[in-house]
Amino acid sequence: MKKLLNTLYINNTDYYLSLEGEDIVINISDNNYKKLPLHNFEMICTCGYNGISPKLMGACVEKNITICYFDEHGKFLARVTGEKYGNVILRKEQCLVSENKERSLEISKNFIIGKVHNSRWQIERWTRDYEMRINVAKFKSISKSMYDILKSIDKCDDIDVLRGLEGKAADLYFSLFDDFILQQKDDFKFVNRNRRPPLDNVNALLSFSYSLLTAMCVSALEMVGLDPYIGFMHADRPGRKSLALDLVEELRSVYADRFVLTLINKKLITNNDFIKMEDGAVLLKDDSRKEFFVHWQKKKMEEITHPFLEEKIEWGMVPYVQALLLARYLRGDLEMYPTFLWK
Repeated sequence: MKKLLNTLYINNTDYYLSLEGEDIVINISDNNYKKLPLHNFEMICTCGYNGISPKLMGACVEKNITICYFDEHGKFLARVTGEKYGNVILRKEQCLVSENKERSLEISKNFIIGKVHNSRWQIERWTRDYEMRINVAKFKSISKSMYDILKSIDKCDDIDVLRGLEGKAADLYFSLFDDFILQQKDDFKFVNRNRRPPLDNVNALLSFSYSLLTAMCVSALEMVGLDPYIGFMHADRPGRKSLALDLVEELRSVYADRFVLTLINKKLITNNDFIKMEDGAVLLKDDSRKEFFVHWQKKKMEEITHPFLEEKIEWGMVPYVQALLLARYLRGDLEMYPTFLWK
């Protein structure tokens, strides 16, 4: 099993990264720097427009350490990776399956069953843990509606119908998202999902979390030899990482959404951590983004029992394990793709 390594998050646009021997050197000022062993990291994420020396970039390429660039909104900009030596036979099979409507539909159904199941689990969890603070009847009604959608997905025989069912389930789920917020209600109101750019505190946190989770899924897919651009549920489009977006769906609510809600409800992030731009965009302040990264890394290190493998792994390993299971299915080692059904 792959070992979970650290991710280095660079948030200050004044920092410059270089290489000295086998160490990453974070140049803070002329006479102030910090060294970190390169071999401890599997990814470097920079926010803003930080500089990285060509020598360090070359070393990352050689050691298969991914460099991800995000803008100040948390929007993904680009990735730097080394040459890919993925299994050509596996990728050919991936292409064939993506062109086969029936097989592509079956995999897509599993992704969306995972998404709806995990979103519904989130609702049921809130109903159980916070029954005195929420409208239980409202939660139960929406949970029942999502259960009915799950049954419809199981019988679905058309990809466009499946996308419609997924959209309906997402609307139901997000209709409760403001109710999931139990603290700081005046500063963290959720009306609807908005992005590019996010226009409120909650959407700013969600968009940033989704970007980081997608980057993790892209790296996981490439690591097992799959092409993150050739998907099943999401339509192919130039520059769109369709398979990574497919994989994100089943993890979105139990990984990213729960993380955001924890930040808000435990008051780890407050209204003072945001700034509003002239165009209406809401962004995390530089220091607050650093705090966000600290908690994100802690989340990745938390241990869980994987529902299919029944083995203990870190949360940060889940995208890799799911990518590995998908690759095993495409190779014919598994009869079906075992979606991540959290419980």
